[in-house]
Amino acid sequence: MERVSKVRAMVFLGLFLLVFVLFAAKLFDLQIIETKGDTNNMTTYTSLTRVKAARGDLLDRNGNLLVGNRASYDLVFNHYVIESADGANESLYKLVKKCQELGIEYIDHFPVTKERPFEYIHDQFKAAWQGYYQSYLLDRNIDSDISANLLIQMLRERYGFPETWTDEEARAVLGLRYEFDLRGVANISNYVFIEDISDEHLSTLLELNTPGLMVESSTVREYYTTYAAHILGYVSAMNDKQWTEYKEMGYAMDAFVGQAGFEKAFEDKLHATDGTRVDVVDKEGTIIEQFWANEYDENGKVIGKKVPKAGNNVETTLDINLQKIAEDELKIAMENLTNPEINKTEGLKEGLDAQGAAVVVMEVKTGDILAMASYPTYNLATFVEDFDELEAHPLKPMYNRALQGAYPPGSTFKMATLIAAMNNGLINAETEIEDKGLFTELDFNRSCLLWSNARATHGFITAADAIRYSCNYFFYELGYRLDWTQLNEVSAALGLGEPTGVELPENVGWRADPESKRRQYGDTLDGGWFPGDEILSAIGQSENRFTPLQLCVYACTLANKGTRMKATFLNRVVSSDYRTLVEENQPKVMSQFEICNDAYISYMEGMQRVIYESGGTARKIFNGFEDTEHTFPADIRVCAKTGTAQTFTSVSDHGAFICFAPANDPEIAVALYGERIAHPTNIAMVAEAIMKAYFTTQRASSVAVYENQLS
Repeated sequence: MERVSKVRAMVFLGLFLLVFVLFAAKLFDLQIIETKGDTNNMTTYTSLTRVKAARGDLLDRNGNLLVGNRASYDLVFNHYVIESADGANESLYKLVKKCQELGIEYIDHFPVTKERPFEYIHDQFKAAWQGYYQSYLLDRNIDSDISANLLIQMLRERYGFPETWTDEEARAVLGLRYEFDLRGVANISNYVFIEDISDEHLSTLLELNTPGLMVESSTVREYYTTYAAHILGYVSAMNDKQWTEYKEMGYAMDAFVGQAGFEKAFEDKLHATDGTRVDVVDKEGTIIEQFWANEYDENGKVIGKKVPKAGNNVETTLDINLQKIAEDELKIAMENLTNPEINKTEGLKEGLDAQGAAVVVMEVKTGDILAMASYPTYNLATFVEDFDELEAHPLKPMYNRALQGAYPPGSTFKMATLIAAMNNGLINAETEIEDKGLFTELDFNRSCLLWSNARATHGFITAADAIRYSCNYFFYELGYRLDWTQLNEVSAALGLGEPTGVELPENVGWRADPESKRRQYGDTLDGGWFPGDEILSAIGQSENRFTPLQLCVYACTLANKGTRMKATFLNRVVSSDYRTLVEENQPKVMSQFEICNDAYISYMEGMQRVIYESGGTARKIFNGFEDTEHTFPADIRVCAKTGTAQTFTSVSDHGAFICFAPANDPEIAVALYGERIAHPTNIAMVAEAIMKAYFTTQRASSVAVYENQLS
């Protein structure tokens, strides 16, 4: 009996060993042979996450940060994790409910309204998103002609939403389920649920422990100055037309691009290239592995990794301190002028109805724009919130008058007329013309201001004194002697009615000639060109229309004796880490025009007499003949010219003012223009404040350099 028991034990042991060997062999086949040696059978999911790179900074010429980036956080979904999780719908329901409770906006590209009656809103999304939607319908065999209401009901059933949910609640969760499924239909990166979420809201939403919801670091554009709103610009999402252009450059569909100002002008320098990260996670969302995706050329060859690349930093020509002074002083001048408690002048047309104004400041020898201000202005940081109010404002604060406003230059144009007359040998520096008060040639019957006000004349005067007094009669006579083509040639060479070369969009304006007048009035009697037009154009009237920037370029060209520099906002470009010089902008000559010595001497002397001698039209500023304050540096002489553009209506006249200094070696030029300011001297003090600040800073810098050399 004992022998039988031993045999049975041996048989059972043999059978057990056989079963064990067979099981081990099968396990080896499954784990080693079929997996080719990879014995990790954990369920994993692989997805792509776009890693945003920082856009380049915008700085002024002294390195002051104007526009940069603020660190932020985005909430991003790994769609594999949430879709494989138990109770996914309930988790998403809690998430959207909490967002609604806290007023948190989240991204939702499902093209149906969020409340009944449901309607399609395709026009609110770019063409690419509309294409993804059609792919989604095709993938699920849904007719593209289905109504929005029926689509909601159909998808409620497909996603298994509880019947207790309202249609609006179902639509809210449906928006997220749609985003997840799009990642399976189209090759796009993980769903960014919320961008730039606050720390408080981030903490609250993470407490919900929503499967697949991850935190990604990002950046948001931020302004470090409240000035220069008209020229700094802003970034926002692309429209369809821009997407067509930028996708060829490798931009992501939802990338932000420059839409105005420096942000748009220097987009190619500031733009950052986002990276693509491959995330391998388990079904709980635990990260197993992360690495950068491969980058391929057009032939499918791997050429590198898709790592994020920050944009380059752009150093502009702006001096933010001068910009601040320009905007502040212009605002004070305009508000004082329109305040009846301060402007107590009697009678009509004295500037109480003044509207907008602009000022431009440039380096004479380089064309660098140091400041550009337009009044009224606005705050870029609250631009979106204030947009409706700004758009409805009667003075149009978003309108950049310095670049887009084309105005009659008035008597600031007279130096161009003087140069044309002397270059063509009609007069010289010693020629005297008698001011007879009323100019009657060709039955024109226009008078000098002195005649209109006091029935007096300037008598026999030279060109320099004609500039000093701004004697219309003298320049009527020159206009009568000149041919319009001669005046047109000179004013174009000086930059009037010509592109300035500036990087921002500008109104090129136009010069007074037969073509421009016909373009304005058509083939009518008013559109005809008459001898009176030639006479009026000589004093900056008729159809002359120039921007404040062009007037500043004109002032620089006069100071440079005919050398016209390209206007620019670009100083240099440096790498994202500020270590490498990428590009350095060099001054560029736009044109060279020979101004005869007699003309140069005459307008240089005349523009100084405008300030420093009796009868000068700007004698109350820059330590001028009637300046009682004398706060401007005593050793710096300024060349200036005023200009009044008559409106010939019941409203106040426009005013222009240009100047440059020092007279013996010009460095800086300023151009001002005011709508309905009555007289240019009503805002000319803005130029004085700007120049005073400029020369004070220059001298302080020179002293600092000298002291450093001594030490």
